[in-house]
Amino acid sequence: MFAAVSRKRYFLLIILCCTLGAVASSLALQHHYRHDASSFCNFSATFNCDVVNRSSYSEIAGIPVAFAGLLAYLFMIGLAVCQREKPETPALLLFLGLAGLGFSVYLTYLEAEVLRTWCVLCVTSLASIALIAILSAVRVRAELRENRS
Repeated sequence: MFAAVSRKRYFLLIILCCTLGAVASSLALQHHYRHDASSFCNFSATFNCDVVNRSSYSEIAGIPVAFAGLLAYLFMIGLAVCQREKPETPALLLFLGLAGLGFSVYLTYLEAEVLRTWCVLCVTSLASIALIAILSAVRVRAELRENRS
């Protein structure tokens, strides 16, 4: 299914996934700094972005996790737009996608087991980075096969 994805379409899909992740990270960053309760993604005690985005786990060394995510997505968009002709770009995007996915899985564990509440924006970011990693793995595999032929 994914093997038929051309290099051009691959980069378009990466840009779309990164854009979705950047929007989710931007909104999460906004929630991080707000002082009032927001109803945008607070549906119940189980789904509450404010609890997650204002918890002690929402920052590392004083830097909001959402800001780091936003920078990562913007960097990957830059790679997909400006460096798409370079043969190593899909492998670099795979590395960044897997690193981001690992960190997102850790944050999702914290949501589920420590905070016991979910952030819809965080789950959206998790889905975005997972798709980036999967698409990149498929693209790298396809290019390795092409190089062997």
